[in-house]
Amino acid sequence: MVDPTSSGSPARAHPELRDDHTPAAVRARLSDGPSQSYLRDAVYGAIDGTVTTFAVVAGARGADLSSGVVLVLGLANLLADGFSMGVSNYLGSRAERQQRRRVRREEEREIELVPDGEREEIRQIYAAKGFTGADLERVVEVITSDRERWVETMLREEHGLPPDGRSAARAAAWTFIAFVAVGTLPLLSFLIELVVPLPGDAFAWSVGFAAAAFVATGVAKGIAVRVGLVAAGLETLLLGGGAATLAYVIGHLLRGLVDAAG
Repeated sequence: MVDPTSSGSPARAHPELRDDHTPAAVRARLSDGPSQSYLRDAVYGAIDGTVTTFAVVAGARGADLSSGVVLVLGLANLLADGFSMGVSNYLGSRAERQQRRRVRREEEREIELVPDGEREEIRQIYAAKGFTGADLERVVEVITSDRERWVETMLREEHGLPPDGRSAARAAAWTFIAFVAVGTLPLLSFLIELVVPLPGDAFAWSVGFAAAAFVATGVAKGIAVRVGLVAAGLETLLLGGGAATLAYVIGHLLRGLVDAAG
């Protein structure tokens, strides 16, 4: 067996990992409970904000509308849709928590009325994980000896429900902030044009700003989840750019309707 303190051991080669896994460090880290991530909400808001706002810009420009109309439609969409996304995320997160509470009540009732049947469910769940014989019975005994542990295990293993720790308000806030902050970029050229003239067409600048927003969002996500930054940026750029291109094409095809209405 390799001595973890020897010069050739992985722990020796990475002292920062060793320091983070001492009994005291582990105890301190776990005492705060599992950390809650709102990365999904921020990425969701940033990408959707860029896509929907640029889709409005691209569709309006494809229909040959003026820059003023593009700006009004874009800002209206940015604020209204951003608020709508935040509210939707809040209500969705609340619904998940309410579902978890309902299922918890059902599990508590079933443990009270048919404990043997619920104990058998625990046994079969862990048997499917590879536990057998005395080890399996010991696992069942430990889990079912504590009512809270028993219920939480059923919620996680039988129903696949996550821990009840995420704040619905924070999830909504991250979605709204990211939506507005990043979704403003496709409108930036039109806003700048109100103050100083831009070299070239404002829509061409908007395309560049939107592309930069897609890439930046993908790279930020890549940094957070530690995946390839180039791949993450290109993935977001291709998916978001595809949606924006579709909006432009539709706007261009419907240009005849705008001309007829005028």
